Amino acid sequence: MPIERKILMARSVCIIGGGIIGLATGLQIKKLYPDIQLRIIEKENDIAAHQTGHNSGVIHSGVYYKPGSLKAVNCKKGYQQLIEFCDQEGINYDLCGKLIVATSQAELPYLNKLHERGIENGLENLRPLTKDELKDFEPHVNGIAGIQVPQTGIIDYKEVSQKYADKIREAGGEINLGEKVLGIERKKNIQVRTDKNNYEFDFLINCAGLYSDEIALQTHKNLNLRIIPFRGEYFKLKKEKEYLVKNLIYPVPDPNFPFLGVHFTRMINGGIEAGPNAVLAFRKEGYTKYQIKPSELWRTLTWPGFQKVASKYLRTGMGEMYRSFSKTAFTRALQRLLPDITEDDLIEGGAGVRAQACDRSGALLDDFSIIEEENLIHVCNAPSPGATSSLSIGETVAKLTKKYLS
Repeated sequence: MPIERKILMARSVCIIGGGIIGLATGLQIKKLYPDIQLRIIEKENDIAAHQTGHNSGVIHSGVYYKPGSLKAVNCKKGYQQLIEFCDQEGINYDLCGKLIVATSQAELPYLNKLHERGIENGLENLRPLTKDELKDFEPHVNGIAGIQVPQTGIIDYKEVSQKYADKIREAGGEINLGEKVLGIERKKNIQVRTDKNNYEFDFLINCAGLYSDEIALQTHKNLNLRIIPFRGEYFKLKKEKEYLVKNLIYPVPDPNFPFLGVHFTRMINGGIEAGPNAVLAFRKEGYTKYQIKPSELWRTLTWPGFQKVASKYLRTGMGEMYRSFSKTAFTRALQRLLPDITEDDLIEGGAGVRAQACDRSGALLDDFSIIEEENLIHVCNAPSPGATSSLSIGETVAKLTKKYLS
């Protein structure tokens, strides 16, 4: 069987995307196959320019995720791998812990469910807290009950990504920056056309994040998902008000909506972020309200799955959009957790865009999505806790290539 013999002889791999997932995958590929010819192609002039570089920097514990799911399994394993990597490479992090806070009686059942889920996912020393006990951790918080999650931490994922890149180069891998993939085609092997060169590889891994669906569609014509870009906007606390937050404070999330709600995050390099909301971005890399790319917006609006999502979450979506334009409304949302916060305490922060996969039925995919084809793998949904899980996701993808590259 000539195709099979060709695959078994394969010794070159291309990864599209230089974010933390693509880099972690490249690092794990080089560990598994030291002699492999590896090339990572990234369209920006720097690594980790989009989701990774706009990440809030939280090391997630795995408390939220359905036991046995790819998120739960990879978060738990990736967490340990990340900590070990940072210890070995001297990367600064802080396992400061966080509070998940219920502010109403209606949230208590799901708070209890989160506690049970965390235990099922192997988290130890999760501590249920009464209203008074919350104050021991966060004196200014408002809540009737909570959970203290000691495993949660903070880190700079761009620094982690840079170290991944350094290790890849040390191992002989190449990272092409400022080079955009224009097309891929499967012939005897994989043809990759960029704005600078034409390449030929034996295996291709798609880690293109916000554009992972568009890359996948070039070979997977019946792809049953699209990436919907959701922008998360942040404020920062003024320096003189940072005392209001000691570490991380999260609300009880809406179990039907794949976002964690506005929260407070202490950053590893200083400062306190407040947010984000979750609004539809009008382009895949739309970091402000006014960045629009009509062709991308049209593809979003005409995707049947998005139309169903928009109908289902219309009220929620309008509330998020209102907070995007109203600092007063954003402040009110924050005051549920910290009543002492005022509009004057907040200064404009940054924004990130989340690549959220949505299938044709209108489901916002809650789990990671890794699609395997012959000599192709598409990582099509790896939002939070993707950064925490990066080494585990990379290892999972690397092992999937064994049947082709061994």
